[in-house]
Amino acid sequence: MWGNKRGTSAVAGGTTLISRDTQFIGTIHFSGNLEIEGEVVGDVLAAPGADAVVRLVEAGRIQGEIRAPRVMINGAVEGAVHATRHLELAPRARVSGDVHYHIIEMAAGAEVNGRLLHCMEPEEASAAPAAVFLGQQDAVAKVD
Repeated sequence: MWGNKRGTSAVAGGTTLISRDTQFIGTIHFSGNLEIEGEVVGDVLAAPGADAVVRLVEAGRIQGEIRAPRVMINGAVEGAVHATRHLELAPRARVSGDVHYHIIEMAAGAEVNGRLLHCMEPEEASAAPAAVFLGQQDAVAKVD
């Protein structure tokens, strides 16, 4: 799961790193890969239509919303997470906020203090805009 090479850990394009001793305050707009080892106070938003990945390592922290196709969390998030394609919650993941996902992998030890809300992929959602969120569930694990 965490760190596997099935295509969820990297995408084409550049990689941006927020290093361990860095605090970024403001909204991050990105495409490609975003690796966060430090702290972000603000929203993390992938460019529309980009095949982007956010990876939050164990020491990393985000206070704000995350919106990206692929999200991998092993740190702390205070805010909503929107992963339109794939979400991985590693053993040290701590999320305080609602989690919107299409496919989720959750390791033993991961923690979500909020709702898990399944959503359709963007292509499916555009065909049925009135029913983007299918429902909420207490816990779901789904493998490709």
